[in-house]
Amino acid sequence: MVKPTKSVFYFTQDRRTILNQRLWAKVEKTDSCWNWIADKDSSGYGRLWYTPKRWLLAHRTAYELTKGTIPQDFTIDHLCRNKRCVNPDHLEAVTHRENVLRGIGPTAMNHKKEYCKNGHLLSSDNLVVWLLKVGYRGCLKCTRDYGRLYMRKRRSRN
Repeated sequence: MVKPTKSVFYFTQDRRTILNQRLWAKVEKTDSCWNWIADKDSSGYGRLWYTPKRWLLAHRTAYELTKGTIPQDFTIDHLCRNKRCVNPDHLEAVTHRENVLRGIGPTAMNHKKEYCKNGHLLSSDNLVVWLLKVGYRGCLKCTRDYGRLYMRKRRSRN
């Protein structure tokens, strides 16, 4: 199995120089993004082979060569939302949570909601607490209304 290397700063200065030359030779610069044109992994991120058993993610390598080491427990966020981009100005080291909430996935979209589907404000006093523990933000008023309706239907059957 191929393992990613943790940081380019584990390498000697000579190896970093060679890595720097190899990295930027595989980049196509446009007006905004600098797109990686070589090999990509299954997620669409550029990768640079270092040895037959080691590879580096292109955007992480570009960040480390230009801005320094990536802090522990941080990930690199593409501010331009382009996975192939290695432009250091478009890369920022952030926590995983921050990276997910900046995105366009379901977690980020749910976090950005201000109102439920019935128009109630999703604020701290109108959130279902037990649902927050599993990561779901529910409207307390809608949950109570649904519970009342359910109980009315159940009682009418008996």
